[in-house]
Amino acid sequence: MSIGEQIAWDDTVLPFQLDNSDIRGRVARLDGALENVLEKHAYPPVVEALIAEATLLTAMIGQTIKLRWKLSLQIRGDGPVRLIATDYYAPEAEGAPARIRAYASFDRDRLDTQAEPYSQIGKGYFAILIDQGPDMTPYQGITPLAGKSLSACAETYFAQSEQLPTRFALSFGRATLPGQPQAWRAGGVMLQHMPGNSEAPKREAAEQAENWTRANMLLDTVEELELIGPRVGPPELLARLFHEEAPRVYDPQPVHFGCSCSEEKVRSTLSIYSAKDIGTMTTPEGTVTADCQFCGAHYVMDPATLGFEGKDG
Repeated sequence: MSIGEQIAWDDTVLPFQLDNSDIRGRVARLDGALENVLEKHAYPPVVEALIAEATLLTAMIGQTIKLRWKLSLQIRGDGPVRLIATDYYAPEAEGAPARIRAYASFDRDRLDTQAEPYSQIGKGYFAILIDQGPDMTPYQGITPLAGKSLSACAETYFAQSEQLPTRFALSFGRATLPGQPQAWRAGGVMLQHMPGNSEAPKREAAEQAENWTRANMLLDTVEELELIGPRVGPPELLARLFHEEAPRVYDPQPVHFGCSCSEEKVRSTLSIYSAKDIGTMTTPEGTVTADCQFCGAHYVMDPATLGFEGKDG
């Protein structure tokens, strides 16, 4: 694959279906978007790995849903890594990129930097939240943390909450391409068995189960370097893995890093506080400050401009 082809597939999610079975899927490649997520913070490598996995999962899951606004993934645990949060924002127009962001909260003193990353979450839950915008009821699905990875948690979530057999094969880590500095890259394949007719004959149901088993066996043959690239493009990867299943690809979805924070939103959040409360938030320099946990943006505001003069203290 040429450098131009490599760049064309970076930061994309490619939808596909296997025409010889009731299976759909996604191939994702993240490099610049993931690097932009992680460079905003000085996370230890063990935390970076968890965010990389969660971000990759979010990009693939978000693209499977007819999303009007935002899909969020939250992992909460009682271990040193307390929270991993990601957001996937649907494209604002046809052909526009989706936007993704992520951050983690952790106890640095308790963190074992030599341990397997997933072990640092402990016991807790895996949640998917879907917000379709104003006047729409948000959806939230929760499942206990299970398995030995975040991708295993996602598979359990879809099996239990959505009754959709789902499989992920992921690879992520720091990579060095010729002539380029070391940077994070991530890639993965998502398979999902679409719901069949509940009244279908047993023979048809058995055939669907056989198709699912075969597709999983084929996915088991994928190599980590094939998932990340850069030498194998997503269409070539699908052809190698599933050529007998007649893979059909659709238009790829570009994914960029993007944050929705703004000073206007910070001011709106502060509007619930009284003048007395704002006074406790004011710094010795006479300003009110706020930081975005996702992108690191730092907002500095004059309390006199926040409009709290008429509120009771």
